[in-house]
Amino acid sequence: MGDWRFLTNHGRMLLVVAQRPDARIRDLAETLDVTERTVCGILADLIESGYLVKERAGRRNRYQVQGHLPMPDPLVRQLIHERSLRDLLSLLEAAPA
Repeated sequence: MGDWRFLTNHGRMLLVVAQRPDARIRDLAETLDVTERTVCGILADLIESGYLVKERAGRRNRYQVQGHLPMPDPLVRQLIHERSLRDLLSLLEAAPA
């Protein structure tokens, strides 16, 4: 099989930020195995779409996942019976490794 991932980098970012809301850009890049520039772009996308809120905490940023929002993909919303992002993140976080 080729080099691909089941979840997009945006989905993976939401999972990581949900568990580590105060993670630095550098740490997020290392965790996701992407560049810091890619992390900044993904965070900007998620903030602009309302799925993340960025708060300043001293010299660092803290990110809050807006789990109450619906999934952006109509097919996914239908398949998970209109559950929220929080419901999907909970399922993924609880899945055995």
